[in-house]
Amino acid sequence: MSDALVHRTDDDRIAVVTLDSPANRNALSSRLVAELTQHLAEAGADESLHGVLLRSSQPVFCAGADLKEAATVDMVQSARAIVALQRSIAALPVPVVCRLDGAVRAGGLGLVASADVVVCRDDVTFALTEVRLGLAAATISIPLRARLSARAASDWFLTGRTVGAAEGKEHGLVTHVASAEDMDAVVATVLGDLRSAARQGLVEAKRLLTTDLVADFDARGEEMARLSGMLFHSDVARERMAAALRR
Repeated sequence: MSDALVHRTDDDRIAVVTLDSPANRNALSSRLVAELTQHLAEAGADESLHGVLLRSSQPVFCAGADLKEAATVDMVQSARAIVALQRSIAALPVPVVCRLDGAVRAGGLGLVASADVVVCRDDVTFALTEVRLGLAAATISIPLRARLSARAASDWFLTGRTVGAAEGKEHGLVTHVASAEDMDAVVATVLGDLRSAARQGLVEAKRLLTTDLVADFDARGEEMARLSGMLFHSDVARERMAAALRR
C-alpha cells in the first residue's frame, strides 16, 4: 500500500483525487498540500480529462491547518503554499467537483470555495474556527469572499460558529445537498454532465467564471500569506493552539 496522503485514480475522463491522511483528519500539512498540488498540476496537463473529483477517504473532509506542524515550521511559507493550492484549483483548465461526506473546518473551506461545483451530504458541518485561536481566515478569505454574501462572510468569519449544509447552500458555498443514500447518484449526475460536454467548452466556460478569482489570488495572495503567518506565530495563537492540542 502507498503511504501517500493523496491518491489519484481515473474514471472515464474524470481524475478522482482522494485526501487520505487519517492521522490528522486531512489537516493541511505541508506534505498533504504538496501532494495535492502535484496531483492537480498533473491533472491540469492531462488533456484527456473533463473534470476532477476531489474527495476524502476519511469521515472528515479537512480539519484545517495542522496545528502540531504550525508550532515547528515557517507559517508564512505554509500559507503561501495554501494560496498556491487554492489558485491551482481555480485555475485548473477543467472543472473541479468537491464531494463532501464529512465535516470541513477552517482552512478546509478554502479548498471547497475554490472548487467549481460542491456536492455536500446533508449532515456535513462547516466552521471558520480561526478567530477562537487568535487567527483570522486570511488565505482562505480570497475564495470565500468570492462565494459568500458579505453578511454571511461577516457572520462566519467573526463568530466561528458551526454552519450546516443547508446554510452553506443558501449562502453560496455549496451547490447541491443530498442525503447519504443519494450522494453517489448526485455526484454521478454532475460527473455525467461533465463527460457529456465538449472539453473545449468546459475549458472556456471555466476560464470565464474564474478569471476574477485567479486575479484576486495573484493580487492579494502574498499579503494574506504574510498576515496568516504573522498571526500563527503570535503569542496569543501559540498559547491557544497548544491548549487546543491538549484537549
